[in-house]
This record gives sequence, structure tokens and C-alpha cells, in this order.
Amino acid sequence: MGRRALRKLDPTLDLSRHLLAFDALARPWNARTIFDRDAPLEVEAGCGKGLFLASAAAAQPEHNFLGVELAARYARFAAGRLAKRELANARMVHGDAKRLFAELLPDDCLAAVHVYFPDPWWKAKHKKRRVLTEPFLRDIERTLRGGGSLHFWTDVEEYFQETLALLAAATHLVGPMPVAEQPPAHDLDYRTHFERRMRLHGRPVYRSEFRRAVRLEA
Repeated sequence: MGRRALRKLDPTLDLSRHLLAFDALARPWNARTIFDRDAPLEVEAGCGKGLFLASAAAAQPEHNFLGVELAARYARFAAGRLAKRELANARMVHGDAKRLFAELLPDDCLAAVHVYFPDPWWKAKHKKRRVLTEPFLRDIERTLRGGGSLHFWTDVEEYFQETLALLAAATHLVGPMPVAEQPPAHDLDYRTHFERRMRLHGRPVYRSEFRRAVRLEA
């Protein structure tokens, strides 16, 4: 089930504060240069239209939210959603989430990582293009602080089961923890647009949460 066409962005929206280029990010990493404050940081890999990022940032103003999207038009659209709502605690990066984690994010810097409905790359020869590869999962574990969470949802059971097995083999993250399905309170009460489409069509969504254990001081 493919993505629907995007609506046109309001040409008067100023995206300069909310849309960042990967190559323009500070080296070494410094979240304060992005958000102008220190706060727990959550990262979403592959944001689509940006519904989760905008909703989460509005609901948790005490946290910072960074989205990473490889497709330029979706990164712009999601940034437009943030700009329209004037969300000071959320930013969009146009770039590769794998590179962000591997090249920039330091150890123990994230409160949570979110991966919702990633492209399954069905053919065996294409599976190496999946975002949830062994190196990426290890980077997620490395960058999560103690008690930090990985949230992974998909509508593809094969991808879900393979990822759970990979997490068990390649990381020490604790899980999967049961994630209860909450009935939406209204038509807009969904984490992502893709979740809304799956539920409206009666298709199952596979949800999981993993956590990095809190290390005890010696």
C-alpha cells in the first residue's frame, strides 16, 4: 500500500528553522546548536509526513524531537507541519538516519528512538537496504541512555519477526515489551498516517518496545 500524494506546502511558510541538511549539522554533535536548549532528545528515523513528530513534540514540550527523512519532499512536508504549528522543540533533518547515528550521535545521548512502518524491501537481494540492520540496531543501543526506549512498529509480520530476532542476537536491549493497542479517541488519534490507513483497512499492526538497561554504579 503506497504513499498518497502530498498536499502542496504553503509557500509563505518559513522552513529555515525547522528543516536542516545533514551536512550542515555541527561536528562534533551538539544538540544545543539545534534546539537552543538542553532537554531529553528523541529521534524518529523515517518520518513520512511528520504526524508523529508534530504530535509528540506538542504533547511533550519538555523533550526535544529530531526527525530524519531521506526523501527530500517528505522532509520538507514534515518540516512544514512543524513550522505551521510553531513547534520550537522539533526539527527535521533531510538525510540518512543510518549516517546520523553512525557518524554524529555520541553514546548515551537519546531518551528514545522511534521507527514506524519502515520500507520492508521485500526482495531478498534488497533486504540490505532495510533501515533496521544489525549495525544500525547496535548504533541505536549505543546512543540510547540507560532506560531509553526503542519503539518499532510495522504492518509486515516477516519484518517484525526478523527484527526481533536480530535485536536479540545483536544487542542487549531488554524486550520486546508488550505494547497495548489503544483504540483511537477520534479520527485523528493515530501515531502516524500509515497507522491510520492500516487500522481503517482492518490490517494488523505489530508493535514493540525495547529498553536499554540502566547501568548500576560500581
